[in-house]
Amino acid sequence: MSDNEDIDDPQEALSARHKLEKKELQGKIQSLKKGVPKGDKKKNKEMKAQIAILESELYEKHDKEIAELTEKLELMNSEDMTDTSKATNENDEPGRSEPSQQRVSKAQKKREKKALKVKEQAEIAAQAEKDYVNTQRYAEEEKIKTILTKMSLKVKPMIPDGNCLYYAVVDQLKMNLMMLHSPKELRTLTSTFMLSHEDDFSPFLTSSDTGDCYSPEEFKQYCKDVAETTAWGGQLELRALSHILQTSIHVIQADMPTVKIGEEYKGNPLILTYHRHELGLGEHYNSVQPSKPDSNGLS
Repeated sequence: MSDNEDIDDPQEALSARHKLEKKELQGKIQSLKKGVPKGDKKKNKEMKAQIAILESELYEKHDKEIAELTEKLELMNSEDMTDTSKATNENDEPGRSEPSQQRVSKAQKKREKKALKVKEQAEIAAQAEKDYVNTQRYAEEEKIKTILTKMSLKVKPMIPDGNCLYYAVVDQLKMNLMMLHSPKELRTLTSTFMLSHEDDFSPFLTSSDTGDCYSPEEFKQYCKDVAETTAWGGQLELRALSHILQTSIHVIQADMPTVKIGEEYKGNPLILTYHRHELGLGEHYNSVQPSKPDSNGLS
């Protein structure tokens, strides 16, 4: 279900969803910008082209959805006016002598019109929900939800601004009553650990241009970006965090087995969920929380 499912007005619901998608796009754009090394003109040009495509696709999608909804609402209003006109003509027909109390009052007409509009708006909302159910995002959410339900857990959404992996780890540290760090602190620790264990991490990083493993200079820049930008993290960063925090980390996915990192460490694992389709703009990590209230009434 969408966060906007309780909004009755379809125009307000569409506007709210568009605002959220624009916010998500801005988070992705900031991540892309900060992920380009300073002075790298080629990657900067590629980044700008990618941003232009993302913006164009999103705005085109929004314009199309607004136009479709406007057309539906105009059709609804046109049908309402036609029905009202017919009812008025029938009641004003010359020669009719039925008692005035049997005529449909203006208040009754207004109530019926409102009820019809509510019904049609509900149908539009139902169609929108049906369209959403057919998306990859919905299928992924349902699969992850099924896995978590068996564990008495549910997804706890994280902000999609490039720091989602670190937000999720911080949230899990709180839940497991472990030593707390801020996302910025975790980034710094991760960068430092990877730099000091270059042989363990560098072979898994390859250049998008040549396909070759990172050079020592490229690896240092990568680690610098981890510490100083909102570059998105992945399994390499989770591997480093597992060693830093001395704990295992489990990553639940929809179509793949759960990734278990740092199984050599005992104790409760930190549990994250990995989403390929949640934002439509890139990969995303969330945390989890109990699906049922605890003894203190908290969920």
